[in-house]
Amino acid sequence: MDAPRDTARRTLAGATPLLKKTPTVGPPSDPATESLPLALPAPSAPSPAAPATVSVQTIHPQPVDSRAEIAARRPPKADPELREREALALAGWVALVALLLALASIALVLAQVGLIPHLADGLPDLRSEAVREAGGPVVTGWALAAVTVGGGVALVALAGLLANAGGETRVLSRWGRYRGTVRRTGLLWVNPLLRRRRVDVRLRHWRSEAVQVTDRTGMPIVVRLLVVWRIKDTARASFAIGDHEEYLREQIHAVLTRTASTLPCDSNAAPGPALRDGQWFADELTRSLAAEAAPAGLEVFSAQPLALEYAPEVADSMRRRRLADLDAGLRTVLVDDAVEAAALAVRRLERATTHELDVAARSALMEQLLVAFLAPAGVPSGLPATVPAPAGANAMTKSGKAGREGNRA
Repeated sequence: MDAPRDTARRTLAGATPLLKKTPTVGPPSDPATESLPLALPAPSAPSPAAPATVSVQTIHPQPVDSRAEIAARRPPKADPELREREALALAGWVALVALLLALASIALVLAQVGLIPHLADGLPDLRSEAVREAGGPVVTGWALAAVTVGGGVALVALAGLLANAGGETRVLSRWGRYRGTVRRTGLLWVNPLLRRRRVDVRLRHWRSEAVQVTDRTGMPIVVRLLVVWRIKDTARASFAIGDHEEYLREQIHAVLTRTASTLPCDSNAAPGPALRDGQWFADELTRSLAAEAAPAGLEVFSAQPLALEYAPEVADSMRRRRLADLDAGLRTVLVDDAVEAAALAVRRLERATTHELDVAARSALMEQLLVAFLAPAGVPSGLPATVPAPAGANAMTKSGKAGREGNRA
């Protein structure tokens, strides 16, 4: 089937519509009311007392996206008259029967004129009376015509035979004009005056070589694809294009270049979608490639990336950058976990001692705990042996000591 041709104007995502200015006839209007529509008065008979007035109609500017007009690209349009149709093909046994009858007729005529001698007395004598009287072969005009007709029938029946295997078709043409396609399998007979071209319509896959493209950030990347496709319209694949396999390879390269430039390869630096994320890359490749290959009679089922990596000249630097990003992310996770653990330890300490630490004591304790949690193995931490007591606790201790001394006195 043909790829649908969008006759409407297609717009780009994120494009800013430009205003096309249309000149107006009349005096300049107020800029504040220029975009407002003017009400046109109903037609009436002109009054002789009133001066003649000319009504001016403001024409609103139409939004036109010039960038969308320039960037709008459509797949090539195929010839609507060039479509696959079934060719006339008879069963092979019909041609075989005709061939046998023609050969038998030729043998009978040759036996009657004496060109085939009588082999044995027990067999019927097929020679004519004239041959028997003459004692030798007698060739007549009717015999020559019969042998010619029988030979022509045998030649046509034999030349039109073809064996069509499963998964293959025969495209028939005469003097460069398409005459039909034979998709039936087995022994068939077609017009021997037609040229036959074998076309493979089986499901095929093609593994591309390493194709170097650039992503949205300008980084060179290397992509390898696996494309599953087949010939759907044999007429267009044979006559609408010179080499459909070469056309498919070039379209794969073009679609891959256009699709890879829409997103970055990785989303480490900036969060968001990337070429490595999910199935979007494969789905977009399949959709775009199917639209480009349809006018050539090709059907694309899937285009999947087998490998997606950076080019050798930037692979080492991107690998180091990725490791640095992972290290930074790991450090952030460790610090967050240490802060949560320190806060939990302070809260448990306050619940165990039933005393609430002041801000200074809590900050000092949190600092010492973070140093202890984040210190490398084998490095002693500066955590003090005692925790500073809160101010309220010191006052209560002093009042308790004073009370005990008064009791003693």
